[in-house]
Amino acid sequence: MATDRPLLGILLMLAFCVLAPFGDSLAKLLGTSLSVGQLVTIRFAVQAAVLVPMVLLTGGTLLLGRRVLLLTAVRTALHVAGISAMFTALLYLPLADAVAIAFVMPFLMLLLGWAVLGESVGPHRLGACAVGFVGTLLVLQPNLREAGVVALLPLGVAVIFALFMLATRAVAREVGPVTLQAVSGAMASVVLLPLALIFAGSPGAFAWAPQDLTGWGLILALGLTGTAAHLMMTASLRFAPAATLAPMQYLEIPFATLIGWAIFADLPGPMASAGIALTIGAGLYIIGRERRTARLATPAVP
Repeated sequence: MATDRPLLGILLMLAFCVLAPFGDSLAKLLGTSLSVGQLVTIRFAVQAAVLVPMVLLTGGTLLLGRRVLLLTAVRTALHVAGISAMFTALLYLPLADAVAIAFVMPFLMLLLGWAVLGESVGPHRLGACAVGFVGTLLVLQPNLREAGVVALLPLGVAVIFALFMLATRAVAREVGPVTLQAVSGAMASVVLLPLALIFAGSPGAFAWAPQDLTGWGLILALGLTGTAAHLMMTASLRFAPAATLAPMQYLEIPFATLIGWAIFADLPGPMASAGIALTIGAGLYIIGRERRTARLATPAVP
């Protein structure tokens, strides 16, 4: 489309790839003392608390058309389900492994973008996704006998977020990223906060654990990081097709590996290191190709 700006979309997606695994690392740290329901509720409550006033104070509106509102509700439900599944997986799996398993998602997103949105998928993009997928398999070192069926949770995350990205792409050109995230945060909070209050004193997904000042600081950082990450992702889809951004998302794996090493002392082995190199190579190839394409598409100034 004429409004596509692929390089800007790629840079925004790159920011998402850094922020998302950092947010996951905070969830993994907090998961030892907080329930998944508590984490997810606070995550979306912070998003709403930050972005709803921002939209209103800048003269924006939270009112959406019927079609966009319905798609936003579906997108929000997928977002809550995906984050809940990922936070649960992080209780049992290393950060890099959980992210790597989930990274069949960009390949699914590329196929959905082609099948549902009619986006073009040429051999270069498909090849880059294939190389990134091979890198994912090399980074992934699962041990189902140790983790059990919980190791399959990130596969569910992949399917959910492929649909989530598709829904985002469908509304991203009609609603600004801040407004979209503000409405999503408000929708999720309206559902999650009553559940958190009702079941706060009961064991289970919404059990509430008191926190000290450090804990609340980490919780606030989790909410802010998640909000910023998905603002970047939503904005990226305004400027580039899903098929272009799919290979870029593989860069989240090496970032997750570095963060996992820095915080949890999880170091990748030789095979994982080879996989990281492949994913970085695939992402850099797409960046270089989009730059050449944008340069050729720009008419020369007389």
